Order: sequence, then structure tokens, then C-alpha cells
Amino acid sequence: MTRPLTIVWFRKDLRLRDNPALFHACQSGDVLPIYIHDDEDAGEFSLGEASKWWLHHSLKALDEDLGGKLVLREGKAFDILIELVNETEAKALVWNRCYEPWQTERDAKIKSHFKELGIETKSYQASLLWEPWTIANQQGSPYKVFTPFYRKGCFQADPPREPIAAADTTAVKDYTKCGIALDELTLMPSIDWYEEMDSQWQPGESGAASRLEQYLESAAFKYRSQRNFPAVRGTSRLSPSLHFGELSPNQVWYATKYTCERDGENEHLDTFLSELGWREFSHYLLYHYPELTKQNYNSKFDAFTWDNDETLLKAWQQGQTGVPIIDAGMRELWQTGYMHNRVRMVVGSYLVKNLRTDWRKGEAWFRDCLVDADLAVNAASWQWVAGSGADAAPYFRIFNPVLQGEKFDANGDYVFTYCPELSKLPKKYIHQPWAAPEDVLKKAGITLGDDYPESVVDLKASREKALDAYSAVKQAAE
Repeated sequence: MTRPLTIVWFRKDLRLRDNPALFHACQSGDVLPIYIHDDEDAGEFSLGEASKWWLHHSLKALDEDLGGKLVLREGKAFDILIELVNETEAKALVWNRCYEPWQTERDAKIKSHFKELGIETKSYQASLLWEPWTIANQQGSPYKVFTPFYRKGCFQADPPREPIAAADTTAVKDYTKCGIALDELTLMPSIDWYEEMDSQWQPGESGAASRLEQYLESAAFKYRSQRNFPAVRGTSRLSPSLHFGELSPNQVWYATKYTCERDGENEHLDTFLSELGWREFSHYLLYHYPELTKQNYNSKFDAFTWDNDETLLKAWQQGQTGVPIIDAGMRELWQTGYMHNRVRMVVGSYLVKNLRTDWRKGEAWFRDCLVDADLAVNAASWQWVAGSGADAAPYFRIFNPVLQGEKFDANGDYVFTYCPELSKLPKKYIHQPWAAPEDVLKKAGITLGDDYPESVVDLKASREKALDAYSAVKQAAE
């Protein structure tokens, strides 16, 4: 007897465990798994180069987990799914929800079309702990501040669903004749700049599980005290896997709670879970304010005047600003596709405030270079740093990169990793080489402007100019 065929459309859920769409489809009949690389609908929000590298390897791992039966296609998802349903006579189409505006608009169109044709369509919650439309304040409006959103809105809602078991993939059938080879998706860069990324990361569900286990065995019990030190492995480094859905936030939430509460640890647990809460808040903001990626959440910043000096932007992008903690962070980003979260805040503040460069340029660069380039988190974080976002850091809060370096990388271990030309500087001058006397620089083998850049801006003067520009905007809005 022929069993009904369900198409499972993989998106940001590249895993077998805790995958509701795949799990329920495998229980109801035969399954055709497909991933569609849809840059046409994504448009300007198509994947950056680092994300493409990660996706290539994650799809390879998922295909292996599915016994080589993952169908791959490229193009407009709507057209490809129509073609596939007609070709296979599938009776149902299921997926796990995504929340970016371009995805929700497209998905609604797809669901409506297939329902009219009598094809069963269903979507599931698998990428967020709470659906954005279920959390509201007492007035029924979206929250604008993180703490009440998380402590009141989320905690007063139903708890996150428990993770479900891995799907029984014996129901998955071989329809690869309907697809193309992984290499035909042209996800891998044409220039081999990703060698360091190859050595740093293991994309795929197995690699994600290993990083979660490593975190729970060590950093979870020191998270609150060590998460701000970039030279220490004090964070989970799970953001790329959460972004591509190699792990669900539900798996991370409950695994961490179980491990920490079992050992009587609450302080570090609460801090870590609140970071998952910030991820939720970012998606919540983008859902309720779809213009977040391009427009200032706080419209008074529309009047702010940016310098947007392309030479300074390029120096920042290349890690050639002459400020060690900034340059180390930007070089880490380029080499590894990642940057420590504390450093992200510092380099973001430096770009927006000391260099007076529009936050959108920083957001676009991060989106291209980060392996965890989540559209919602990236946009919300940049607006937070710029002072234009919801619950944002006040514009006048300008991170001093020298003080940040001295506080969180006192011995220069992080800076020396990515700026080895500074490794012979005495501790006193690690984060401000311009302050070192000539004889000290000479002994360290450094000529500023030659071996290491001179600072492209004066930190104190650029800070004052930023505050003056902000003051003018503030006065105009009053």
C-alpha cells in the first residue's frame, strides 16, 4: 500500500533532533526532505560569504544524517515547491517557522496557494522559545524594554516546550533525482580565505551537540564571571548553530537548566538564560517592527549627521585603526567568522561614535562576515550600540576601547593572538601603543605607521565630536 508523501522543507532547522516538522511528517507517511537556497526572495538580505561557508558544511552534515537523501534546489521557493508537488504528487507540505519579514511574507503566500489546491500545509515552532505574537504588555502592546519583556512577558507565559526526540528517518525516501549536487549551490567562496574557519568550527548537528556538551562541562559554571573576557573560552559559541538550527533554543534552554540546577548553580544559569532571552527579544522586535534592519527604531536619530568616511570605514573593516582591541576584534572576525560579544560592543561603539559611521554600514559588514549573522540579532544589536534601538544603550555611553581592553584583556592575550606585531610591548602600553615612548617602541620592534598603524582618530576628540552631534539632535527633538 502506497503511503502519502509529505515534503519537509528545511530552512533554519538543519537537524534531526527536536525538529517538529520532520518528526510529525515521519510519523504520517513517506517523507521528501528538501532545502531550497532562495536568494531571489531574500534579496538584499541574502546570506553573507561566511554564512554561505557554514551553510555548505551544515547541509553536507544534514545530508549525511539523512542517508544522502536531502534534496537540494536553488531559486524561488514558491516556484520550486509547486514544481516538486506536481512532480511527486505529494499530499502535504510542512516546515518550521522563520520570522524574518521577507520569509513570513513568502511563507504566507505559499501556505495560501497550496491550501487552495487541497494540499495540506502546516508550520511548526522550532526556532524560538516563545512566539512573538504571544507576548504583550498589560495594554496588549509589544514590549519595548528587554527586562519587562523577559521577566514579565516571557516568564508569565507558558514555559518553552520540551524538546522532542529525533525523527525516525526510515520514512525518508530517496528523491535526490529531483535536486542538484551540493557544489552546484555555489555556497563555497571562490577564494580560499576560510582556512582558519575550517580549523575553528565543525558545522552540523554533531558539532553543535559537542559545543553544547563542552560548554556544560566547563564554562556554564563560570559564565557570569568569565563571559566578558575574549581570551577565555567563557561563552558557549553556540550562536552559529542556533542561527542555522543545528540546535534548537529549547534544547539549549533545558540542557543548561538541568545541568546547572542539578549541581545547585543558579547565578550563572540565570545570566546565560537571559542571553537566550535577548535573542528572543531581537526576533520579537523585528517581528513587530519589520523596518528594524534599515530604519532607526527611535526616529529622532533620523536627523543625526554621519561622517561616513570611507577611508575610516575601510581601516575599521581591515583591523587597521591603530587601536589594538578594535583591530584584534576585526581581524578575529575576518579570520574566524566570529567575534567575542564584548568585543562586538566595543568595535560597534567605536565605528558609530568615534568614527561617526552609520550603524547600517557596520550591520552590513557583520552580516557578510559573521557565521552567526542572524538578521534580527545583528540589526537589534547594532541599533542598541548606536543608541537608536529599543532599550538601547544611551548614545552618550561611548565605550573607551583602551579602558575596555585594559579591563577585559589586561595581559593582552586576545590582542596578541590577532595583532602579534604588538606582542613585545610592555603591559602598560598594550592597549595604547601611541602612548609608548620611542625607546620602548623601538625595543618592541614597532614603528607606528609602519609595523602597526597610527591611531586613525584621536579617541578623546572624536568622542567629544560625537557627543556634540548627538546634543544637536537631542535639542532639535525637544
